Amino acid sequence: MPGDILLGGWVAVGLTLFMYSFLYKDNPFFKLGEHLYIGVSMGYTLVRIYYDTMVKSLYSPMVQEGRWWLILPATLGILILARFIPRISWLSRISFAFIVGFGSGVAIPRIISSYILQQIQGTLKPLVQASSSGLHIFTWSNFNAFLILVGVVTVLFYFFFSVQHRGIGRGVSRVGIYFLMVSFGAAFGYTVMARMSLLIGRFDDLLLYSSRSYGYATIILLAIIALSIALWDTLSLRPKKKEEEEEA
Repeated sequence: MPGDILLGGWVAVGLTLFMYSFLYKDNPFFKLGEHLYIGVSMGYTLVRIYYDTMVKSLYSPMVQEGRWWLILPATLGILILARFIPRISWLSRISFAFIVGFGSGVAIPRIISSYILQQIQGTLKPLVQASSSGLHIFTWSNFNAFLILVGVVTVLFYFFFSVQHRGIGRGVSRVGIYFLMVSFGAAFGYTVMARMSLLIGRFDDLLLYSSRSYGYATIILLAIIALSIALWDTLSLRPKKKEEEEEA
């Protein structure tokens, strides 16, 4: 097996065990893994943003393709850095105004289309279908449309506080509560299953790296980390015991 793959397996196992060591208690291994994760991810993100923005989107089009009009957005980007200079910090407002205005103009129509118009379109579906013989039939797709319509109406009525929920209104609002409970439960279940999928993936990797081809990385590193945490825990308890004995 190539050395880089073997080294990558050991690093992956070590960082995984560092993060899972928090299940016992907060310890130096977890802090090291946490700092490495945040630092490496931030460094990778900054480098990728710098490379994609400065090289692919700015330098290459200007120098190789002659699109010198890109100096204007480059100037707006540089003006953002004026925020760190108090005397000319007001220049950054030009860039921020452009970003907020352009971003709002692009985002608002998409949000309206996705979260309002598409939701209305999904609610206003036909409840019956016409067959070849001219009869109106009720299918499972129509049942789904009916269920969505009932759910939307009852949930909206539940949040309608201008009228006191009594009689039929109370029953309608209660149905809306049931729909909300099902929705929240499904969202929570989806989140839990997604986290369980990540956990299973990490366990699969740990089992893979515990094989002979990877030098029993999982077993060796697990033993080293467990012994190190036990030693650290023992050494950290000694000063506390001395203080308790002195106080006594």
